[in-house]
Amino acid sequence: MSTNATTEAGTPLLEVRDLRKHYQSPGSWISRRKASKVYAVDGVSFSVAAGETLALVGESGCGKTTTGKSILRLIEPTSGMVRLNGRDLLSLDAGAMREQRREMQIIFQDPYASLNPRMTAGELVAEPLRNFGVSNGAQRNERVAWLFSKVGLRPEAMKKLPHEFSGGQRQRLGIARALALNPKLIVCDEPVSALDVSVQAQVINLLTDLQAEFGIAYLFVAHDLAVVRHISHRVAVMYLGKIVEIAGRDTLFSAPLHPYTEILLSAVPVPDPRVRTQRRLLKGDPPNPAAPPSGCRFHTRCPMAQARCAEEEPVLEQKTAGQWVACHFR
Repeated sequence: MSTNATTEAGTPLLEVRDLRKHYQSPGSWISRRKASKVYAVDGVSFSVAAGETLALVGESGCGKTTTGKSILRLIEPTSGMVRLNGRDLLSLDAGAMREQRREMQIIFQDPYASLNPRMTAGELVAEPLRNFGVSNGAQRNERVAWLFSKVGLRPEAMKKLPHEFSGGQRQRLGIARALALNPKLIVCDEPVSALDVSVQAQVINLLTDLQAEFGIAYLFVAHDLAVVRHISHRVAVMYLGKIVEIAGRDTLFSAPLHPYTEILLSAVPVPDPRVRTQRRLLKGDPPNPAAPPSGCRFHTRCPMAQARCAEEEPVLEQKTAGQWVACHFR
């Protein structure tokens, strides 16, 4: 199986294969709860080309953020393979991994908690440059001022503290900090979910413009499908630690194949009161990731489920050009 999006040279910028992150949950003699393993990410595979945006979507708790942080080794994966520009990140020691971090950065979800309140805005954006010994003195200040202008902030704001900025401005600071070292890949961990709708549009447009100018690849973690439709090139749909569908943006929104994807898309509100839509609701609650269902993990909530679904796990297979689905009946 191959789900690669390749660069012009024929090699993906980021390649993830069979990535797993399992947490050991301790037992409790008080509640007589036995120790168990939580399958947060369980065999995820995808790739991202240079200059591409792959959106990773799914309901809360499905493992999207854990996947992104595991790729960057902010969380150590249990097993799998992650290659950036052909280099195996999981085999690197601490020193080699630190140097590799220049090539990949993250924009965190919370623009309030991700900034040190005791550092000025200029110090926050300059911190990656200091850490890696990139420029110094006046050159560094010039670089920081340039980064401020790139993300729509005035260079005079470099002396302000984070609490003096609005939520959207703080997220712009986070973007400037992520851009400082000219990374090839940025993991965007729901970067606009904490912002007002009007500010969301500004930040999304900024990310799009920066990608066009610098050729950055984004792994865009989100649950807002309207945002995903605007920014992504391809979309990977995740359910309970596994990817169930990968397709180009237009294909996925116009002709989804997996039942879970269809239900997700039916929940997207249509901004026209004259348009009537048929919303399809998921039955039941999400299964416990410490005890996932046998076979297809979605079968306990799937309207198409049959006996085979509980016994045999579907493989992510190509169903149409560029569209990969894990379902026995699609």
